[in-house]
Amino acid sequence: MPLWLQGALESAQAAVISALVVAAPIVTVWATAGFQNSGFDLLARLAGQAWLLIHGVPLLLATAGAGSAAHPDSGTLSLIPLGLTLIPFLLAWRAGLRLARASYTDQLWQALLGSWLMYAGFGVATGFVCRTSDVGISLWSAALIPLIPFGLGMVVGARREAGSWSRLIGVDAVAWLSRTSQHSRWAGSYLGSAIKAGWVALMASLSMAAALLAVDLFIHWNLVVAVYEGLDAGAIGGAVLTIVLLGFLPNLVVFALAWISGAGFALGVGSAAGPLGTAVGPLPSIPVFAALPSGSLDFGFVALVVPALAGALAGWWFLREGENHFDEWLSIKVRARWFTAAASTLVLGAVIGSVAGLLAAGLAWLAGGSAGIGRLTEIGPDPLRTALFVAAEVGIGVVIGYAAGPWLERQQKLREADLEAVNGR
Repeated sequence: MPLWLQGALESAQAAVISALVVAAPIVTVWATAGFQNSGFDLLARLAGQAWLLIHGVPLLLATAGAGSAAHPDSGTLSLIPLGLTLIPFLLAWRAGLRLARASYTDQLWQALLGSWLMYAGFGVATGFVCRTSDVGISLWSAALIPLIPFGLGMVVGARREAGSWSRLIGVDAVAWLSRTSQHSRWAGSYLGSAIKAGWVALMASLSMAAALLAVDLFIHWNLVVAVYEGLDAGAIGGAVLTIVLLGFLPNLVVFALAWISGAGFALGVGSAAGPLGTAVGPLPSIPVFAALPSGSLDFGFVALVVPALAGALAGWWFLREGENHFDEWLSIKVRARWFTAAASTLVLGAVIGSVAGLLAAGLAWLAGGSAGIGRLTEIGPDPLRTALFVAAEVGIGVVIGYAAGPWLERQQKLREADLEAVNGR
């Protein structure tokens, strides 16, 4: 079978499976007479629109006002349930594995090209069929935007099967690096380790933010349950609502990250929720909103320590990597060790903090968006504000962690020596 055809078949399979998974809860609600309009065409269009939304395609919603002065109004639904976006990503990851296994190094592009063309065609067809007078869909967006999560998943899967980027794209990285100067290799090692440390800081911050979110939901569980009971959606409706909320769980974790950083997030135009206080207007009856900390928080500022702790962990990790070549270079140029140690540590904090801030800004941009109705056209953290807060706090933590690293390493070696002495007896 030609590789381009195999890639197209893999994409078609992934598109159909992801569409069925998305359509399943909608069909369940439809089967229990959960929609006022029970037409099958409505069901199919709604499922297609949901499929496009989880891929990140914005939907233009048109609503009509009420009363004699009614006039059409519109808003863009761009709030992506990142948890559900994992469905096409994981299916693409599986397809990438299979295509890389079936391809030689210089032939993989054929499979990827056929796969992406098929997926783009599926997106265009879905957008064309599912757009209505109430829901507008750009065909260009329907064709290109779904390729982002799908293409990323395929590349990650193919990379995992290939084992290295060199085997995946046919470029000998070792030979290329051998032709560069020693200073270039040192600079590359320094920046590469700094980027990894920034990733460590971000993952640590997200982990602690997720833990705090879980604690908050546990504390306010009675309020969450009360909202569920007030909705009276029934077993099927409650289950579907829970699935949707689970789809937005990664978004909520990013919101929690913005909250602990001090940047906060919005739940509507003019609203703000942060560790120093919460000021939001009336919110829809969504269970998870009941867990939102309200009012003035006397000890909310303590949450600002969390990104700094993550930065300290990243600084210690960078110390253990032993790739601080900027410090070595600066020590050669300047003999005053007290100056070079302080300067290189501050620069390291700025670099790793900037990396963590940029990554956090990307997550904030992905997690936020617009619900397309009323005040809820601004939801989520501001990317720039989140980047600045995370970068500053992580940078401070990196300086502390890197400076305290030698002492921590010495304490660890002393404990290991004591254990060896005890075992030797």
